[in-house]
Amino acid sequence: MKYSALALLRGALAAQRNWAQAWRSPEPRASYDVVIVGGGGHGLAAAYYLAKNHGVTNVAVIERGWLGGGNTGRNTTVVRSNYLFPESARLYDFALRLYEDLGRELNFNVMLSQRGHLMLAHSRHDLESMSRWVNTMQMHGIDAALVSREEVGAFAPALDLSPAARLPVLGGFRQARAGTARHDAVAWGYARAASALGVDLIQECEVTGFLKDGAGGVTGVETARGPIRAGRVALAAAGHSSVLARLAGFRLPVTSYALQAMVTEPVKPRLDTVVISPGTGVYVSQSDKGEMVIGGSLDLFASYAQRGSFAVMQSVLAGTLALFPSFSRLRVMRQWAGIVDVVHDSSPIIGPTPVPGLYINCGWGTGGFKAIPAGGWTLAHVLATGRNHELAEPFQLERFASGRFIDEAAAAGIAH
Repeated sequence: MKYSALALLRGALAAQRNWAQAWRSPEPRASYDVVIVGGGGHGLAAAYYLAKNHGVTNVAVIERGWLGGGNTGRNTTVVRSNYLFPESARLYDFALRLYEDLGRELNFNVMLSQRGHLMLAHSRHDLESMSRWVNTMQMHGIDAALVSREEVGAFAPALDLSPAARLPVLGGFRQARAGTARHDAVAWGYARAASALGVDLIQECEVTGFLKDGAGGVTGVETARGPIRAGRVALAAAGHSSVLARLAGFRLPVTSYALQAMVTEPVKPRLDTVVISPGTGVYVSQSDKGEMVIGGSLDLFASYAQRGSFAVMQSVLAGTLALFPSFSRLRVMRQWAGIVDVVHDSSPIIGPTPVPGLYINCGWGTGGFKAIPAGGWTLAHVLATGRNHELAEPFQLERFASGRFIDEAAAAGIAH
């Protein structure tokens, strides 16, 4: 069914009884051309682009829980491409350009709101660094602009810019095309579109091992619902990528951390942009429902617990109130954490693994949501053709042996 205003009217006249299921929930078949492990944004996007771009529709996405129930449903929905190195800038801006047309392409409203992303400078050193950052982005052809203290106040009037402010704001830089998208809608839109093209979406099907041939190559997966054979297998499991890699017989340079966030009770519109303060590690935006969405830095100890620590939560809230003292009257309604996959250079890994027949999309750390379209597009390309996409070529696993790192810690190390 095509979603449209006319379809909504017909649904209303039929007492909402004419809506079809958004996607199919079939039983797993014995074999597929491609099996993708992980039913989050990257896995679903890869399945969709395999079918759409390459005509590969004999595909299964296997998820141990429910679609979008991992990090895709546990993030703060920011999309942006203000990265420093050319390899990262090209990849993330490609993702942002895909986001800009994603709702129309998927016939599903992903609620993209390009309200802008404002990074605050609290010192002259910050301003100098941001000036270099903006110049570099403009050289890459990506929108960016330095803004004065007065312009910061115009974009975010709720900020404390008084002479007595605990954190002085000297200015900052802004990417106007950045903003937010609805996390659930992104996952559901890709799932619905992939299912319509013939992809099987299999939920509640945990992978427990891998099928291998005599040479050690992967030929399928062992699951809680039986073995499934595949020509190629891809892992798109974020913080649990290293767990699956160990099952397959190799080690990833990935450490998993909890990254937590929280929302306040809803209020009338007060913040019409995404604000991030590198000095505090805090970032804040306001959702369409009126909630203040607040995030911060990683819990700096390895963990698979989807809750985060009280110490980091306390630090994040203190930093938020230093920026926005008026928010002290708001009550925190919900708090959660996702498990992010951090590598040494804060850049992703997309491509083949040391095990023949097994491919991976991981290492996005705190930047996975904003990269979903590009991560899916490039993973689909290597699965369909056996060749790395040009955007993914710098992000191969072998760089940890060669030392050709893309150290995006400055742009990717802050939680966002």
